[in-house]
Amino acid sequence: MSERNYSHTIADQINEFLVDDDWNFSFDEQKGVFTFTVTLHSKLRQLRYIIKVGSDHYTVYAYSPIGAESKDKQMMAEMAEYICRANYNTKNGNFELDMSDGEIRYKVYVDCEDIDLSRSVIRNSIIAPTMMFEFYGNGLVDVIFIGASAKDSIKKSEKSLLSRLENDDDDE
Repeated sequence: MSERNYSHTIADQINEFLVDDDWNFSFDEQKGVFTFTVTLHSKLRQLRYIIKVGSDHYTVYAYSPIGAESKDKQMMAEMAEYICRANYNTKNGNFELDMSDGEIRYKVYVDCEDIDLSRSVIRNSIIAPTMMFEFYGNGLVDVIFIGASAKDSIKKSEKSLLSRLENDDDDE
């Protein structure tokens, strides 16, 4: 197993956040990699997380438990369109589709050079993928399992998101 150079300071700050916030995780000290799972309130049910710490940054990856069928050209085209539509106007991270195997993930990159890494930056970078999969995960499932169009699935996902936001406003 090869060791990677990574910032122990950044790793310690992420570790402190995860411990204080009571996350169940593991950390590979040789590689500077955190791993854990998150339960979703959508058809996807769960995400697998990997946080890779670098020398002056870290990257959060959240992997979908399902992917598109890479040999199905129509499905891959719809999924690529869905990912592009979902990514439009995102502020913190982006969905990615591996065109070779259909893997779907959400990535957040945090540049830590010359900044004091705050708890809110760490929290937001970890929570963003969960929120995005909660908002767009059911649409991913519709494209993969029922052959829904990307355009219709995005409209449905965003309508659901707007409804959630309106209901949250009503609660205040």
